Amino acid sequence: MTVFQAIVLGVLQGLAEFLPISSSAHLALAPWVFGWQDPGLAFDVALHLGTLVAVLWYFRREWIALGRAAIQVVRRRSASTPEEWRAVFLVVGTMPGAIAGLLLENVAETTFRTPILIAVMLMIMGVILWAADRYAAADRPLNAMGLREALLVGVAQAFALVPGVSRSGATMTAARLLRFDRQSAAVFSFLLSMPITAAAAFAKVPDALAAGGFSAPLVAGVLAAALSSWLAIAVLLRYLARHSFGIFALYRLALGVFILVLVAARA
Repeated sequence: MTVFQAIVLGVLQGLAEFLPISSSAHLALAPWVFGWQDPGLAFDVALHLGTLVAVLWYFRREWIALGRAAIQVVRRRSASTPEEWRAVFLVVGTMPGAIAGLLLENVAETTFRTPILIAVMLMIMGVILWAADRYAAADRPLNAMGLREALLVGVAQAFALVPGVSRSGATMTAARLLRFDRQSAAVFSFLLSMPITAAAAFAKVPDALAAGGFSAPLVAGVLAAALSSWLAIAVLLRYLARHSFGIFALYRLALGVFILVLVAARA
């Protein structure tokens, strides 16, 4: 893999991780579309180090408050403040995805990465995202979240093991269906990405290093992912203050159709 290819993949990872368009789909499809060698899931997950740094830095004040709240919850074995409950919700919301990742890791690395499946999931989730955003009477703030809602959003996150579903897309769609406003849905989705992204990255980075070492392409890819992730978070939060998810649903449909056409042309 060249440095240029790694930067392209890093930018795709960073932008698509937080925009509801599926980073795993873009990382799986880019080598197939451009005729590059597939770097494999270990490299893809290593790029998550960049997105992890971005979400930690962008929400650094929230993470400091959540860290302190989590310590209080452990000490008292109960939660009372909004920050303490949010720390509990992040733990609850992370559990379904963590369990699914452990059970389906091998399938995620092989069967789930086929272009046709990715295209179909892009389109299906695009329609669901649009419908949830368009028709759900969603105006609840993040402070209205409860254990049930956190668990349901976490279950939605587990489905993101299938490329094309999109972790952020699934969690934001679930939050919208649970009647949370767009910015609250996005913020909880971003915060929820940290635990599972950190676990996946630290589990797979040794594999990526074993395969290619501490190489220039790996470093370039991670840096590109970090910068583009920060940009994606900042832009999306501002965008959702005035606009809907419609443009992302349309993009998913267009990309899905393009992939199916390309598959047919190469058959």
